[in-house]
Amino acid sequence: MQSPVVFVLILATITFATAPAYSQMIYASENPLPVGSNVTLFSQSTVTAAVWMFNNDIIVMIFPGDKIISNTWRDRITFNSTTSSLTIKSLQVEDSGLYTLNAMNSVPAQLTLSVRVPISNVTVRANATNLVEFIDTAVLMCSVAHGTYPSYVWLNGSSVVTASEGVQLSNGNATLTIVRVTHYDDGLFRCNVSNGISHEISLPVYLNISYGPMKPVITGPSMALTGTWEIFNCSSASHPPSHIIWYFNNSQVATTSELAIGPLTLNMSGKYICMAFNSVTGKNSTAYTMLTVLAPVTMVSIKTVEAQPLLNHTFTLICKTAGNVESIIWMHGWSPVHADNTRNLSMDNATLTFDPVMKSDNGYYWCVASNPLSNSTSEIFMLDVFYGPETPTIMGPNVAKTGDNVTLSCYASSNPLSFYKWFFNDSLVANTSEYVTPPLTIAMSGMYTCMAYNNITGKNSTAYKMLTVVDPIIDVQVETSITPAIEGDFYMLKCNVTGPAEHVYWMKNGEPLHADNRTAFKTDEKTVDFNPLERSDTGYYQCMAINAVCNMTSLPYKLLVNYGPETPIINGSAFAETGHSTTFQCSAMSMPPSQFSWWFNDSLVANTSVFTTGHLSFNMSGEYTCKAYNNVTGKNSTNSKMLTVIEAIESVMVRNNTVPISSKNFTLTCVVTGPYDRIHWMKNSMHLNMNTSTANTHMSYHTENNMLHFTPVTMYNDGSYQCVATNQACPHDSPQYNLRVNYGPLSVNISGPDSAKVGSSVSLTCSADSWPGCDFSWFLNNQSSGFIKTGSVITFSARKGTEGNYTCKARNPVTNITAVQTKSFTVTAHASTLHMPSQGGLMLMGLFALSGNVLFN
Repeated sequence: MQSPVVFVLILATITFATAPAYSQMIYASENPLPVGSNVTLFSQSTVTAAVWMFNNDIIVMIFPGDKIISNTWRDRITFNSTTSSLTIKSLQVEDSGLYTLNAMNSVPAQLTLSVRVPISNVTVRANATNLVEFIDTAVLMCSVAHGTYPSYVWLNGSSVVTASEGVQLSNGNATLTIVRVTHYDDGLFRCNVSNGISHEISLPVYLNISYGPMKPVITGPSMALTGTWEIFNCSSASHPPSHIIWYFNNSQVATTSELAIGPLTLNMSGKYICMAFNSVTGKNSTAYTMLTVLAPVTMVSIKTVEAQPLLNHTFTLICKTAGNVESIIWMHGWSPVHADNTRNLSMDNATLTFDPVMKSDNGYYWCVASNPLSNSTSEIFMLDVFYGPETPTIMGPNVAKTGDNVTLSCYASSNPLSFYKWFFNDSLVANTSEYVTPPLTIAMSGMYTCMAYNNITGKNSTAYKMLTVVDPIIDVQVETSITPAIEGDFYMLKCNVTGPAEHVYWMKNGEPLHADNRTAFKTDEKTVDFNPLERSDTGYYQCMAINAVCNMTSLPYKLLVNYGPETPIINGSAFAETGHSTTFQCSAMSMPPSQFSWWFNDSLVANTSVFTTGHLSFNMSGEYTCKAYNNVTGKNSTNSKMLTVIEAIESVMVRNNTVPISSKNFTLTCVVTGPYDRIHWMKNSMHLNMNTSTANTHMSYHTENNMLHFTPVTMYNDGSYQCVATNQACPHDSPQYNLRVNYGPLSVNISGPDSAKVGSSVSLTCSADSWPGCDFSWFLNNQSSGFIKTGSVITFSARKGTEGNYTCKARNPVTNITAVQTKSFTVTAHASTLHMPSQGGLMLMGLFALSGNVLFN
């Protein structure tokens, strides 16, 4: 027979499996954690029926209102029924393991807890600490006196040591081996041991690694000036520090890292060698530097060979120097001088030869002599090239008018500046570069000569200018002898000029006038002929007269071409109604504007361009003629218009014979007094589109004779309607008819509370979608006998007698349609609540009561 414990576990399993399972999770307040500490295990949510277990041993059983704790754990745990948490005190290493929470209707939740001994007494020892680079191997071993689950990390200074080529980690990283150490491995090594709850770092072990010397590094000058002192420094990476020895020309000169030499002489140039020696590694290394001693540049000056730099002659500059000179540079302005087709430099750049000298060579020159450590600059030499005079340039007019004074200016490029003389017809008239003539006469036309002379080059040059003296133009006018200018006739304009004119030009409206098949220029272009004259020739005409000294333009002459009249154009209606008047307007292209007269049946009726009839009768139908007359051209032209007088429309009205009620047929009738040709309907001042009635599902209407039928009428037909009756003369609009369709009620709604406490004031409001507004009646529970009141709002105090179904009846007085809506209302009061335990809880409580004596005794 099975044991009681197994029986109870089977019952518990069946009980917990009677309902669907959900996911549960448990957490620890700390994990891992040290020996002797406390931990709290708590679930994701509060449970009322469950079992806490450790490695399949029960710790505590929980059921509604109580718990049972195993004797083994009774003195070490605390269970909080509010949070379902379990606290374990004074943990030991043996308490590490699997903790399980089996809750009713939940998948078992598990947590592995780790209890550990803290790390202490970490030490490091090394096989050797004084090592030689590339020869010795270092072995470091880390040990721990106390602690569980140790993890080892090696530190060199603050950097973590990882395995690589030549660096090995073994024995669970507790042993560090560095094969053939280098000086980069020099430093303090420590071991950091941790286990998740604590860590400890050992005291450092110092690896002292001897190396070097590396190749020495020498700092100091490569060149120096005579008479100065210079210092060389030699350093070499080495441990321990190297011994330094200096050699010059194979002779030892110093045994320190710093070498001072001076005052320098030229024979102290040469090779300086530094040797570094390490007494521990037994190695040495050497390096050298070269020193060149130079004498400074002390003097620079410029000398000339020829006395005067004459254009197209040879000229030479020499740069004189003293000291060790390695280079000479010539400067022109701020740019270096380079040899080219006319400038030559000697091999050492000391001589600059201009062959020949050119104008572009003008400017400031100096030379710079230098060696790598010193330089000197000469004084500035100003090269000023003498030349000229070149051919003079004469500024002044070629033509002038009588009575004027003319200024003639002469200039010739020359260095130094030239002297000038002026001649007229071989006679000297001035000794200056500028010559102003007396008032000119025709006899002063001729050749004026300028001569320029340079007293340094001994050269002279001449130029001349021809001056022509001309009388000016005094007056220019446009004249005509033919008036008036009439389209189709011959016409001529003449340009009268006072004074000599070489050319005459014509302009129309400010633009040049050109000859064509109708327009011709004659008499040296002083006349222009139009044959025949066209109206497009109208415009402002000017003529311009020109000679060598001046030009003059006439005042504008306005040519106005008279024409017409052309066939008149008559504006006016072809039909008019009896009893009304009509207006005709007549216009005709004409210059000057025409005079007008109106004729009816050969009788003169008006002498204006606009003619308005009196009240029309049928006998006033007929032909109306407009005559246009131009009193300049002497021409006239006529045109006629037929007028038909018809019977007038006296009135147009819109009538209805029924009340417009939604969903019923409705008709509007257009009543017209007088004959008409057609009728159309307008809605809201827009033409009523009869196709809309088929396209819009909300509206259906059509026309029949003079009636507009709505089949049926709806609220979408609301608007302002007009009918328009039209005859041959004009349309006639009816006054506006405002259509407002009566409808509803479409829906009834009661707003207000569904319930209220005894004694509360309650209001219910009834509303309906309707035009015009509805009449409302209220009933309670029975529409035949429960009438309460009329009006849209009902107010009452909540009590037992006011409970029931409230009905609102809405009636439209025009459509005679009635609709109702009912709302249920209750009066509330307080009531007690009874709570029953769940079936699963009762089953678990029974199970624990039956099995408690077996498990926990």
